[in-house]
Amino acid sequence: MPPVSDQYPTRLAEPAPHLERTDPTVWGRVTAPELAGFDANGFATIPDLLSPDEVAAFGAEVGHLAADPVLYGDERVVVEPVAGQVRSVFGVHQLSKSIADLVAETRIVGLAEQILGTPVYLHQTRVNYMPGFGGSGFAWHSDFETWHAEDGMPAPRAVSLSIALTDNYPFNGSLMLMPGSHRTFVPCLGETPTGHYRESLREQRIGIPTPDDITFLAARYGITQFTGPAGSALLFDSNVMHGSSNNITPFPRSNIFLVFNSVENTLVEPFAAPQRRPHHIASRDFTPVRQPEPVAT
Repeated sequence: MPPVSDQYPTRLAEPAPHLERTDPTVWGRVTAPELAGFDANGFATIPDLLSPDEVAAFGAEVGHLAADPVLYGDERVVVEPVAGQVRSVFGVHQLSKSIADLVAETRIVGLAEQILGTPVYLHQTRVNYMPGFGGSGFAWHSDFETWHAEDGMPAPRAVSLSIALTDNYPFNGSLMLMPGSHRTFVPCLGETPTGHYRESLREQRIGIPTPDDITFLAARYGITQFTGPAGSALLFDSNVMHGSSNNITPFPRSNIFLVFNSVENTLVEPFAAPQRRPHHIASRDFTPVRQPEPVAT
């Protein structure tokens, strides 16, 4: 295959202007009413995606994963930089059959297919835990910047689905987003160090915008928060600017996090990193979650 040109240069030695996005946000046909504002905002909230019984079942499942002493030493587990508690478990669809089954349901994968306009595969899955009194936040960032630079994702034709397993309050580290910021790509400064990916999953320092970048974007787009009861979900574009604060409350926050990428946007070699990240962080198995249904003739 011919090399794919870099349309979103980043990890630069000198500051560069922001790039206005030319790729579409919605590539398919949106039929779900909850997704009506996705093109304008870069995200959409889906209330009651999981039932209370499902929330309880999946909550117990991810609790077992976090408490598994064998899994604790696995490279798929990331711990908090200060508290030492489990922060994330990657590749959860391979560790949990119930999560794997959930991913393939139309109410889940169908949301991504509507936005991306093609069959989709799983670029990444994980469970995020933000324990009370010890959960550290995530710096402002665009997921696509990292996936482009370090994983070789050519275009921002991917979406993330965050399914809340606990209530998301404004005060327990719930996700903050900048509506409309998915239309602006922010090149970041600094060369990607070899093998830095594991530390960045604990505390990201490479691939984050400058305070001036965030100040400009916040003035242009504003900031909102994803809040809602357990069972609600947030679907968001790979390039939307987002982050979260530390959780200093007694109320933990956890979510199932699924990243769907279009089968027409599969990974090439990293655009701004010396090596690929591991498979459990950036999958190179491009098998669709489900095959497209045959067209009636």
